[in-house]
This record gives sequence, structure tokens and C-alpha cells, in this order.
Amino acid sequence: MLQEALRDLGRGDDGPDDGGLADLVDTVILLASELCENAVLHAGTEFEIALTVTEADITVEVTDRGAGPLELHLSQPRQRYGRAASHGRGLALVQRLATVWGTRHEADGRHVTWFSLARGDRPAAPEAPPAPPDAERVWTTAEQARWLLHVPPGLVDRLEPAELVAELVRRLRELLDAESVSVEVDEGDGTGAREVAHDGVQGGVGAGIQRLARTVEVRLPTTAPLRGVLRVVHRHGGSASSDPDRTRDLTELIAYRVAMAVESQWLRGVDQRRRAWMTYLAETSELLGQSLDVDLAVAVVPQVVVPRLGRWCAVHLVDPSGALQLAALTHAHEDALTELRGVLDPGGSPGLPAELRQRLAEVVRDGTSAVRFAVPTDGIALPLRARGRTLGTLLVGRPEGRPHSPEDVVLAGDVARRAALAIHNAQSTGAHVAVSQALQQALLPRALPVVPGVDFASEYLPASTGSDVGGDFYDVLTVDPSHWLVSIGDVCGKGARAAARTGLVRDVLRVLVRDDRSLPRAIEMLNEVMIEADDPLQFCTLAAAMVSRRRRGPGGSADPRGGLDVELALAGHVQPVLVRADGTAELIGTFGTAVGLVPSVRLSCTQHHMGPGDTLLVYTDGVTERRRGRELFGAERLLAVAAGAAGKPAVQVVGAVREAVERFSAEPLDDDVALLAVRAAP
Repeated sequence: MLQEALRDLGRGDDGPDDGGLADLVDTVILLASELCENAVLHAGTEFEIALTVTEADITVEVTDRGAGPLELHLSQPRQRYGRAASHGRGLALVQRLATVWGTRHEADGRHVTWFSLARGDRPAAPEAPPAPPDAERVWTTAEQARWLLHVPPGLVDRLEPAELVAELVRRLRELLDAESVSVEVDEGDGTGAREVAHDGVQGGVGAGIQRLARTVEVRLPTTAPLRGVLRVVHRHGGSASSDPDRTRDLTELIAYRVAMAVESQWLRGVDQRRRAWMTYLAETSELLGQSLDVDLAVAVVPQVVVPRLGRWCAVHLVDPSGALQLAALTHAHEDALTELRGVLDPGGSPGLPAELRQRLAEVVRDGTSAVRFAVPTDGIALPLRARGRTLGTLLVGRPEGRPHSPEDVVLAGDVARRAALAIHNAQSTGAHVAVSQALQQALLPRALPVVPGVDFASEYLPASTGSDVGGDFYDVLTVDPSHWLVSIGDVCGKGARAAARTGLVRDVLRVLVRDDRSLPRAIEMLNEVMIEADDPLQFCTLAAAMVSRRRRGPGGSADPRGGLDVELALAGHVQPVLVRADGTAELIGTFGTAVGLVPSVRLSCTQHHMGPGDTLLVYTDGVTERRRGRELFGAERLLAVAAGAAGKPAVQVVGAVREAVERFSAEPLDDDVALLAVRAAP
């Protein structure tokens, strides 16, 4: 915009008395660009430019918000090791070409650099004397400290901490005329000190003249565990060597500024690492909590540790006898697994080294903190402790190329606590599941009776293999050599309450029938017992059948035609299927009231005869209510499957129905399935 304005003025004044404006356009643009560049590079702030054209001269002002001493210093030509400095030439050019120029500081903190060019003929300016060298200019202590420490705010905002340290190191070296200045930092993570900034001759002075060098080292005032040193190297005979007190004073002064930048960068790294830890621990907890199986939970632990916290990881669990057993192991290099397993497996060859065995014994005994070990490689052992009990140990080998840092130990301890809790939960769940499954099996008959002429078969498919105990049950009771009580039922709900009610129904029904009570009377008395429990949510549907051999008459012998008589009572249960030997199948029985629901039940006993080869199939509603989307397995499909197995042994009839139910839908069972078949042998 300035260029266009000047050229427009030049074209407008074109004529014999244009005041020489056209000849000054290029000079004005050149000098204005130098002032603008000076504001960008050294002030580091936004700037404004103003152009004033009068009959006598042209004036350009560049206003920024930077500090003046930095520009005054940079404007001086500098000589370093026989090479002229490349900065400071812009203002020298302004001084040479402008009629008059200068700087001023406004009350509001703004800094203005300006120049004027006279229009028309003007006497040639005398040759400007060369700027005096640095050595002839004496800076006050305040000027040195200000230039050394002051960095414009706009420049600070754009610099990373490492770049700011590099700038401060460069300034210190120039001010002290030193051979080199460097900053070394040790973050306390076990990796040792590293150089974060260096200016001057790389590696300090040469080996041939090292004996002539003098080094000044100042410790950076940082917070533990961060440590650092600011090192200044110069030769004897240099300008700085003549005043060692001044060298140390300025070095100590800038050490505080460098320490602030170094610690800021370190804290930023610590914050980033801690954020990464939080993400890592959250993902670890999620992985560990995905399974309640002990083997799977233990197998996940080494996978989340390697290689983040070490090259290898092993988990030992305490067995019931108190001995340690290797439960899981992984290594960053799979070809090292076999050898490592032989060392870490207490039952392997050669087995645990004596030192490591002693360390693990300390961990199991104390169970409070991490213990370091040196064989087979150095690493740390941590207790897996949950709910006040030590479950085992977590061994983590050292990371690649470095020992475990304090941060690694803290993070590994946090992983060990999470792993111990996951393993404890898996073990508790496993014990609960084992008890639940044992209880489930206790509610079913251990074996069905083996009776000549009568064939029994059963299947039970639980909807859950976990800690939930289903309410479905079946039972066959031998009342006497010619009578059998066949019962099947479904108690509302799941869990311990349902299991308790299931045992009540089965055992009370057995006792009542053995006391020679009729089937309807036995079910009525069972209902009274359940009502007395005063738990209306624990009712039960029941199908009970008294199966007996067919006889000619009272006290007579068995009917030579064979077959079985069935007295059937349904207390709210689904209708059984009677499969005839001729390939037909039908639903039999009359619905009644479920037991434990209302004080008085309504029952209807029906009589049925099973000829040789006929089969009575009783089942729970998990069969007919099996879903495939919105479609049910249904009674019609059950009749078709049962009819297809007509004439076959009871076990094949049950197997055909079970396979049809499982094949009907690929989804997991949402309800228990119980099947019981009684067949009159041909």
C-alpha cells in the first residue's frame, strides 16, 4: 500500500517542478521496508506505518510495542572471530540515505523509528563515519542484564521452551565472548544427563588447546528430580577470562531464566506422560475387566505390561498349598520365551534361582512394596494384593536400554493393584459359579431309574453356565416296583431364591406322594406349604404324572399286552406330548392353577394309556418359547419333531427335540430347557 501511494504521488507530480518526488520513491520504499523488517525481527510485535508528504520532505514512521535496548544493541555492527555480524545493517542504511532519522518512546510504551527525506535539490551528505566497533562501546551493567534477559513478549509466545533456551545461550556466549555455552539436563529418569542447548564451538575447545581453556559451571535452580548445569567455556586470554567474577555473575543471572524455561518444558513433558498414563491405566482396567475367568484375566496382565513397562513380564499365583505357580508369561522377543520359562517356572528346569526365590518370598510375605532383583535380568517384583490377601506376584523385566525409573515403578504398582483386583474378582466369581453349578446339579436327579419294560431319558440345557441358578427341574421317583412319580416344573425367577424354592417343591412332593396321598391331594398340600412361605413372586408351574404298569384288576398280574397307565395333573404347566408308536403325536392333559400363587388350586387329573412303543414327553416352556426374532418354536413344531422320532428309544426322542430347539435359533438360550421322556418298551 505504501508503494502504491508513493508511486501515485510520483505520477501525479510528474512535471518540471515535481519536487523530486519521483526520484525518492524507491529510496523511501527501501528504507521503510528496512524499518518494517526491524520491527518484525527484533520487536516481535504488530507495527503501524505512517507516511507524511509535505512540500519540503517525506517522513515515514514505523511504530511497534517492543523495547528499545535490544534494537540499539542489534543496530551495532559486531565483529566475532574475524567475521562481521550480519545484523544491524538496516539502520546503518537508514543513517546513510535519510536526511534525518531517529527513534523515540511514547508514554504508552510504543517505540517509534522514523526518517525523513528532503524533496528537491539538497546538498550531498558528508560520508558517514563507520560505526565504532563493539570493543569501543561500553555497556553499563544494567544494559547488559537487560539485553541478556529481556525477550519481547510477542517473541516469547512464538518460541518453544527449547528455542528460548537456545536464544538465551546464544546471547550469553556473545556477551561473554566465550568459546561455547551449553546447557545439560538430567530429568532423573535413569537415562542420565543430555545436552538441550549449545552455542559456539561444538564439543567445547579443541583437544590440543584444552589445557588452556577455563570452564565455568553453574547449577540450574530447578526442582528435584530435575537437575541441570549451565557451562561456559572460554580460553585464557579472552575478554571474559580477564574478569572471572563478571563471567560467573552473568552466568548465574541467566541460569535462573534458563531454569524457568527448562523446568517449564520438563513439566509439560511430565503432564503429557501423566495424561498418557491415565489413558494407559484406563485401557488396562477395561481389558482386565472384560473377563471373569481366572485364566483369561491372568493372561491379559503380561500383555498390557510388555513392552510399555519392560521387555518381559511374568505372573505367579499362590496355590492352595501356599506355593507359587507360574500362571502367565510373555516376552517382547518370542524366541526368548522358552529359556525364560525354564528359569521362572518353579516346577521347571532349572527352576527359580535362589536369589529370585528369596525376593518373591519377601514380596508374598510383606506384600507392600516393589522389590528389585538382578536375575535372570534386572527388574522389579510387585505383590498382587487385593482385599487384604496376597494372591501372587508380578515380575517385570527392565525396559530396553535403561533401568526402571521411579515413574515406571509407580505405574507398575498401579497396574499390579488393578490386576490383583481383576484376578480376585475372577477367582471369587469362579468360586461362586462352581457353587452355583453344584447347586444346579443337586436339584436334578443323579441318575434315572433302570426298570425292565420302562425306558427313561432326560436332557437339561441351562440358559447360563455362570452363577445364575435356573428354576427348571425334573424328577423321577420310584414309589414302588410298579409305580413311578414323574414330575417336571419351572419355578419363577433365577438365583438362590429360585433354587431354594425348587428344592422345596421337589422334596415336599416326594414326601407327600410316599405317604400314599393321591396326586391331586399331594399337589394341594404342596400349594399350602408354598403359600405359608408368603412369597407370591416364587410360584411354580408343575406337571406331575403317576406312571404305573397296567394290570388286569385289583391284585391281579400284569397285563400281557404290556403298556403303562398314566395319571396326569397340570398345575399351570405346558401340556406334555404323547407320541404313539404309529407316528402320531398329541398334546394331553388339562390346565390347572400354578402352585404357590393362590390359596386354593384348581386341578383336573386325566387318565391316559401308553401302549408298547408309546412315549410320554414332558418339558418346560423353554422349548416352545424358544425365539428366532419374533417367531416362536411353538407347540406345532414340537409335535412334528416328536412324531418324527416315534417308535424310537426315549433317549432318541429327547435328542431329536433338543437338536431341533438348538437348530431353530443361533442366539444363546434365554431360558432353561428341561426334557424328560418315559417310554413303554415294546
